[in-house]
Amino acid sequence: MAGASPSLSRTERRIQFMNRFHAWRASRGDAATAFVSQPEPRTIGSFARGRQMVGGNFLFAGYLVEAPDTEIWDLPMPTLAFEEALQGFGWMDDLAAVGDKPARNCAQVGTFGWIDRFGKGQGLGWTPDLTGRRLIRWINHAIFVLRGCTPEQSNAFFASLGQQTDFLGRRWQVATPGLARFEALVGLIYAGLALSGKERFVAPAIAALDKECDQQIDDQGGIATRNPEDLLQVFTLLSWALVALNAAEQSPSRILKEAMNRIAPTLRALRHADGGLARFHGGGRGLEGRLDLALAEVGVRSRPNPAHLHMGFGRLSSARTTVVVDAALPPSGAASANAHASTLGFELTSGRRPLIVSCGTGANFGEDWRRAGRATPSHSALGIDGVSSSRLGPIADGSLPGEEVLVTTPREVSFQHKSNRSGGHFMMSHDGYQPSHGLTHFRTIQLSQDGRTLQGEDTLAAISDPDKATFETVMTQVQLQGVLFAIRFHLHPDVDAALDLGGTAVSLELKSGEMWVFRHDGVAEMSVEPSVYLEKARLKPRATKQIVLTSRVLDFARQIGWTLAKAQDTPRAIRDVVPDDLPEFD
Repeated sequence: MAGASPSLSRTERRIQFMNRFHAWRASRGDAATAFVSQPEPRTIGSFARGRQMVGGNFLFAGYLVEAPDTEIWDLPMPTLAFEEALQGFGWMDDLAAVGDKPARNCAQVGTFGWIDRFGKGQGLGWTPDLTGRRLIRWINHAIFVLRGCTPEQSNAFFASLGQQTDFLGRRWQVATPGLARFEALVGLIYAGLALSGKERFVAPAIAALDKECDQQIDDQGGIATRNPEDLLQVFTLLSWALVALNAAEQSPSRILKEAMNRIAPTLRALRHADGGLARFHGGGRGLEGRLDLALAEVGVRSRPNPAHLHMGFGRLSSARTTVVVDAALPPSGAASANAHASTLGFELTSGRRPLIVSCGTGANFGEDWRRAGRATPSHSALGIDGVSSSRLGPIADGSLPGEEVLVTTPREVSFQHKSNRSGGHFMMSHDGYQPSHGLTHFRTIQLSQDGRTLQGEDTLAAISDPDKATFETVMTQVQLQGVLFAIRFHLHPDVDAALDLGGTAVSLELKSGEMWVFRHDGVAEMSVEPSVYLEKARLKPRATKQIVLTSRVLDFARQIGWTLAKAQDTPRAIRDVVPDDLPEFD
């Protein structure tokens, strides 16, 4: 079993010890005896993952453990993240999606096994966020789990629910502000509303949740990490709290409803035409259908304003084409622990088919992949050879031992939006390469009104006299060979790419049969090179390709123009509507 990390600070070790003490203390308190109302599942699971678990294939945090006929708590724990995923019980959603007797048996063995082994405060699952996550799943799927149980098992189940609720009531304050604290507080509200004898926790938890909404959700409806998937999880948690309060005939606070009204248009702006979220700053596409369900349950109808940034991202949308651009300063400090050097990087999706993408987060594939995924070359952006637009390093205050945050970032990122008969137009810049090379990156992109053409222009330029002096120093160091840079366009693995027209264009064919053509103005050298697509649900990176435009800055400026145009529509609309079934284990 994975143990506590030896790199934990004294403060973190003390928090861990106090968590276990309060878990033991809560086991001596009053047990919940019943539900105030019959709980209704609100979490979405994967039927495929549930079937895999029943068959003895456990895929968590990028690791697959194949152990048929093995109880879940007897599994080898390859990493801390794997064990945390088990302790949070998110997998119960998947078993409930299957819903048959073998799936129920698996859920019961996992639940009552957890009570036996960890119920007195043992294990790493006694943290506020994991406890909140676990409580929500146990309450959601209580009917599924308790069917066919003995009275002794039912009593143990309710006793543990009461214990975990009491623990959360004492320890939610030590959860890290942000997503972890939202999980803890919503779990406490959920339990307080559902369990008899625990009503006293509801009012303080609502007040704390209101405070967290005020402090963590900004005027743009964003959060400090700028991670779209984190924002979706926060919105989903708030929607569960809202629905639970309404079901209990308690009026949700004005602060909670206003926070959700701010978040909803931001999430809509960050969603591509295929329903997936833009993959920036450690986030993935998000669980299928989760955003639509949350929006439907709470009835938030506010829409994004295309002229404004949403959590620092710009969105262009015409017909069936969407473009999302990272157009603001990166996260900083502790909030940047999973952030990427993706400034002015973009993604493009046509209908249900992603075309231009970011490589994604490599966190599930080891530290080397995680670090590589955070660098500028892993994004559809411009990067100077050997330098990212933001650089990684340890946090200055030592609060995140072993973690790297963004320590050097652009000081200024500009953004302007124009819209006319030709379509939407973004003009952007950042100065991330100014300290090292004296160069500012300018990027303009325009999406035509019919969504069939994306025009772009990238410029590296030394603007001021000090910048020119820095650039001349660099030129001397490279013996006047120029500053090498590359503009990368990473392609989704389902896109077939081939050089065409004597190497002056790249033909891009989507699985739907749709065809796009990439061209440039001839100033750069163009190549099609290997790339990777990093997905959380897979065991290894997927091979794909990237278009690379390479050139050198020899004077005080270099400008490169490029276009991406649709040459052929999808032959059959139905092929672009029905999503493909992707294997889980390749």
